[in-house]
Amino acid sequence: MPRTLKSFALDSVDREIIEVLLHDARISMKDLANKVKLSAPSVSERVERLQERGVIRRFTIEVDPASLGYDLQALVRIKPLPGKLQVVQKLIEDTPEFSECSKVTGNDCFIARLHVFTISQLDQILDRISRSAELNTSIVKAQTIRNRLPPF
Repeated sequence: MPRTLKSFALDSVDREIIEVLLHDARISMKDLANKVKLSAPSVSERVERLQERGVIRRFTIEVDPASLGYDLQALVRIKPLPGKLQVVQKLIEDTPEFSECSKVTGNDCFIARLHVFTISQLDQILDRISRSAELNTSIVKAQTIRNRLPPF
C-alpha cells in the first residue's frame, strides 16, 4: 500500500492518546481511557492499531545523563577526511559516549551529541576521531527543546 498523507492521518482521539502517552508511557489503559473519555477496550484497540501502523514504535524511559554524572554535553559536526567515511562512522558507533548521531547533507557528514564527565574526556574522544576527520565542537549550555514531535 503506497504511503499517502491520508494513510498517516490521525483523528483527535489518536492525537490525544499519543499526547498522554508522551507524558506518561506507563499509564494504565484504564487511566488512559478516563483521560480520553473512551472505554479501556477501545483505547487498547486504538493503541494497538497505532503500534501496527508504526505511529507508536516503542514505550521507553528517558534518563537524565547529568543524574549519572555526565555534566558536559557537546554537539560535534564531523567531516571525514577523503576515504575515511566508514572509519569515522565506526569510531562514532563504537564510542558509547555518543548518545545520538545523524548522517547529514552539506559540509559535514555527521552531527553527533555526546555526553562526558570532563573536558579531558571530551578531548580524548575527539583526538581519536580527529585523526580521520575535521571536527567542529560546541558545548551545550542548555537544551531548550527536548525530543519534541513535529505537529500532527
